[in-house]
Amino acid sequence: MSATPTTSVDATLLIPEGICVLCHNPINIENVANSVRDDAAGASAIFIGTTRNSFKGKTVTRLEYQAYSKLAIKTMANIVQAAATSISRSDHHPDNQKVRSLIRCAVYHRLGTVPVGEPSIVIAVSSPHRKEALIACELILEEVKRKAQIWKREYYDGESESEAEWKENV
Repeated sequence: MSATPTTSVDATLLIPEGICVLCHNPINIENVANSVRDDAAGASAIFIGTTRNSFKGKTVTRLEYQAYSKLAIKTMANIVQAAATSISRSDHHPDNQKVRSLIRCAVYHRLGTVPVGEPSIVIAVSSPHRKEALIACELILEEVKRKAQIWKREYYDGESESEAEWKENV
């Protein structure tokens, strides 16, 4: 297996909207869910992206993630902040006044080797209403995959280390 680049390190960034984490250890889903709990939340949405065992007919044995952590953690925080600003609720407020609808967000992305069946990304969002929480989870996921400086390498059964493929994290 390749050596971990010195730029692919654990990182945590607390922001008013929540927390962003890059880590080499397995992600504790319960801890992520608890990090967005709030008595004002009527809904919590959680997305768990796991390493699957196949891709286009090939057997996947594991994934490896590397990141430019210093920049990736800031990118993730900007995505969470943008989601918190853009997702609002106006249908029950006088004069259609927009009200921030996300209470807290958490984005955890695993680095290093992620075996089949284990989470590589967990996103949790709390909101007064379910619709906003679900929309925010998907929005944050797609933006992290599109923008964060995180790269994925897939390892397939029967192929050598040198044949493992680096892929865009999309």
